[in-house]
Amino acid sequence: MMGGALAFSLYAFAGVVCGLAAIAISRTGSHRRPDRTASVIALALTALWCGSAAELGTHHSASQGLESLRNLAWIAALYRLFAIDGRDRASASVRIVIFALAFVELLQFPLLVLRFDDLVEGSAARTAALLRVLLATGALFLVHDLVAKAEPMTRRTIAWSAGGLVIWWGLALNYHVALLLAANAAGALAAMRPLAILALALAVAIGFARNAANLRLRPSRTVMMKTVALAASGACLFVALFVSRRLLAVPDDLVSLAQMVLLIAATVGAMWWLPSHSLRRRARVLVLKHLFRHRYDYRGEWIRFTETIGREQGAGLALKQRAIQALADITDSPAGLLLTPDEDGTLGLEAEWNWPDIAVTNAAAPRALSRIMEKTGFILDFDEARRGISHGGEAEHVPDWLMADLRAWAGIPLVLRGRLVGLVVLARPALDRRLDWEDFDLLGIAARQVASYLAEQAGQEALEEAGRFDEFNRRIAFVMHDVKNLSSQMALLVRNAERHADNPEFRKDMLTTLRNSTDKLGALVARLGRYGAVGASGSERVDLAKIAHAVAQRLRPQHDIHFADNGPCPVIGDADALDQAIAHLAQNAVDASGPGAPVRIEARNDGVRCTVSIADAGEGMSAHFVRNDLFRPFVSTKAGGFGIGAHEAKAAVRAMGGRLEVESREGLGTRFTMDFPIAGLDTLLTKSERLREDAA
Repeated sequence: MMGGALAFSLYAFAGVVCGLAAIAISRTGSHRRPDRTASVIALALTALWCGSAAELGTHHSASQGLESLRNLAWIAALYRLFAIDGRDRASASVRIVIFALAFVELLQFPLLVLRFDDLVEGSAARTAALLRVLLATGALFLVHDLVAKAEPMTRRTIAWSAGGLVIWWGLALNYHVALLLAANAAGALAAMRPLAILALALAVAIGFARNAANLRLRPSRTVMMKTVALAASGACLFVALFVSRRLLAVPDDLVSLAQMVLLIAATVGAMWWLPSHSLRRRARVLVLKHLFRHRYDYRGEWIRFTETIGREQGAGLALKQRAIQALADITDSPAGLLLTPDEDGTLGLEAEWNWPDIAVTNAAAPRALSRIMEKTGFILDFDEARRGISHGGEAEHVPDWLMADLRAWAGIPLVLRGRLVGLVVLARPALDRRLDWEDFDLLGIAARQVASYLAEQAGQEALEEAGRFDEFNRRIAFVMHDVKNLSSQMALLVRNAERHADNPEFRKDMLTTLRNSTDKLGALVARLGRYGAVGASGSERVDLAKIAHAVAQRLRPQHDIHFADNGPCPVIGDADALDQAIAHLAQNAVDASGPGAPVRIEARNDGVRCTVSIADAGEGMSAHFVRNDLFRPFVSTKAGGFGIGAHEAKAAVRAMGGRLEVESREGLGTRFTMDFPIAGLDTLLTKSERLREDAA
């Protein structure tokens, strides 16, 4: 039991709060609420009971009489809460239960007046406790019916009053059950009665406030998780205490063994629970699912997203990897991929986060899938795609490698201004679940933000690349000027040597050497003049096989070159640009090959297209380098190299209507393939169609 001074203070304070709440409601409470008068009377009687309990004690006959009046008043207030939406008259069952509860409480007065305890020891106390258990149980059922069947707007109005009644009647039920079972076990609950009265008075007063419908108790997810963890710890402690009490009944010779078993079991349980991420995630999902309307703490998720995506690159991951992580953290996904479209719209691997063992093909996803994702913006549920469910025709275009890998869980399109920037593939979280509308909403908003970050980075890189191109063009202009001067000087030397040389043999050798040097310098000037002007030269019918053979002949003094063709390969293009592109790729193959490893150049005409392939058995290149760096200007694996040759070769081939493809494996070698439509194919097809029309 509480000490006298503490009990007096708590009950007195609770009485003052109840009195103030009654005055506040009578002055400012809405007159349209039917429970206003009943609530004021109930609070006033509760204040009187608290005063009597503080002065005389809860077991005094005056306090017990006021307690019964207080309970009757709160039953009336509860009944008037049903009148807010008219259910007090529409539902006969509510009235029956109210009358039954009032009758049960009225039975307290005969017990109090006749004082059966004087005749039979403790009989009246146990009967009173039993009646109060029935009263509290019925009141709690009524409160549940009141809230469960109310309309949303009505539920907002009655929420605070109903919450206060649940606290009060819930404590009353436990207190009187304890009295009924063992009177000495109710001491702790008796100490909480004035605190429950405080909660009831404050809740009812708040419920009558003008903005009560908008006031809600919204504990943060962090506080709730810590509360649940604390409650679980308390439950474990209770179980341990209960078991320890039971061990006292074990014979003395088994007490030590039982205690050892208990200690080992507790230790194993702790070791199993604490390190388990899966169990902690299950507990988190359980709490968020049943205690909150929304699964996500949107403020917390957005703060974490911003901190991840805005982290400095020097602190760890690059922006593309941070973009994957920022989206993965939202759904607790352990890994992810970023696929980006190329010029044709085909998706390829751009970056990965915590997923190094994923087997991604060179063409990771077809153009059709990227077009659908770009148009719809739908988040792709791979589990639905595996079951054949499609919302926009996307299921049939999901690549086999994604369908086969069950870790692939969700595909999030990064769409900015109607253009697909990329596709983030998230791995399945440790606690497997289905995607729902909250995932779609939050991931969709975050994906648009990620798309803007990636687009901004791409724009910055384009500006930097344009600046490097400008610097390169200025350098080339100086080089061309110097080379032209040198070429003019050598031409003048040749003319002077022809006029003044005395020795005919010397003159002949000198002239041959100088003419060759002049020709080379002239070709260099012409080649340098074509930088930045791809496609500007004229197109004509040329033999691709002949050009490739000439390049092979020039390189044979340096390296072992194997050349093969199956006849002429007529294409439409610029002979000098083709010669330069093939020569650059062939020279790269020579540089990458060892002394005993030949370079193979092969030209083929299949009647529809002409191809030239250049293959070496060098060290090869990684898939990441081929996709992201090979054709980027100013990126070179050679010391002092400009890194612009491969870029210029691809640009020249594309400008002539061809394709340049590369296949490379680290440790095996590299193959470049130029592919062009055969010259005159359009005319040939037109003639064949005309012949078919004439025959018809």
